[in-house]
Amino acid sequence: MADGPKKTILIVDDTPENLQVLNDILEDEYRVKAATSGDKALKICSSDMPPDMVLLDVMMPEMDGYEVLARLKEGERTKGIPVMFVTAMADGEDEARGFALGAIDYVTKPIKPAVVLQRIRSHLELREAQRRLEQLGLQYSSYLAPELARGIQTGEIQTHVGNQRKKLTIFFSDIQGFTPQTEKLEPEDMSFLLNSYFESMNEIIARYGGTLDKYMGDAILVFFGDPHSQGYEKDAVSCISMALEMQDRLQELRSEWQKHGIVDPLQVRMGIATGYCTVGNFGSRHKLDYTIIGSPVNLASRLQSYARAGTVLISEETKGLAGDRFRCVAQQPIQIKGFLSAVNTWLVESPHGEGSVRLDLEHASLAVDIDLLSAEERASLSAALSEIERKLGET
Repeated sequence: MADGPKKTILIVDDTPENLQVLNDILEDEYRVKAATSGDKALKICSSDMPPDMVLLDVMMPEMDGYEVLARLKEGERTKGIPVMFVTAMADGEDEARGFALGAIDYVTKPIKPAVVLQRIRSHLELREAQRRLEQLGLQYSSYLAPELARGIQTGEIQTHVGNQRKKLTIFFSDIQGFTPQTEKLEPEDMSFLLNSYFESMNEIIARYGGTLDKYMGDAILVFFGDPHSQGYEKDAVSCISMALEMQDRLQELRSEWQKHGIVDPLQVRMGIATGYCTVGNFGSRHKLDYTIIGSPVNLASRLQSYARAGTVLISEETKGLAGDRFRCVAQQPIQIKGFLSAVNTWLVESPHGEGSVRLDLEHASLAVDIDLLSAEERASLSAALSEIERKLGET
């Protein structure tokens, strides 16, 4: 065992002689706690200082060892505590039941002190190694999109060079006029602005199941359909819904940024396209990049550049897959470099619904779901709109 604070072992047995025997075996190497009933054991395990391992007898009054283990496994705070049965019940069915409930080991009495000590050491060392691996995994996962991390963990994504063709829906966003804005801000304010922006966008990406490909400066590239796909239609709908929620979240972020003295609000353009791409690992065995290439990626980027600030512009195929789920306005066809024909595009205004209203202008933005408004909110909105109408009439 590595040097450090002694591990704590909880012995659970209703016989004082058994408690003393195990205590004598363990006390030189471990901190030892004792409980003479299942109820006391559960309280100790649920405390702020739970044991590192439990040695548990089976035959106890009121609550036997099997029930104690079952309750430990049910508790969110206690389910990870390793439990070893130390019991006189040597029948094979008893042992099988203990393992089925989640015990890590099953030792029968009379015990051999050296064997018990070595088993405890081995299990604690294994548990410590698992903790280190989990911690390392969490550290590495910060460098991967959640969808990629899950794909690698489940084996859906291989860790060698290789790729395949898939139909994906691609999202591309960029902050309008970002470079001039950076020149007006102190480094600390710029760091706060970008970190809060990316953190909020990442939360939304994860919620909709998108795969974050990369950041390119202030730009974000996300795709839907790999490693997990809900089907072409649902992937497209999820991507558009994600984009609209991002624009809504930006409205909230502007208020937070203003409180920090950042008065020049960020305006983000977004483009979405659907089509067949090559997706997978590119690079070498020393450095892999899980990414996508193909004309739909270029199209999403171009649509973003043609979109007005604060809006979402989608391609014809994406619009076809989304159907009438969103209120969209057809735009003038765009002649894009690399595409033979002019590209048909649509501006997404809001999810389609009778009570949904959305308006995005350069100096004004409005998003309202009338069906969700309370009577008080309806009255406040009506008064505000009347005031706006009055002031517009005066100009």
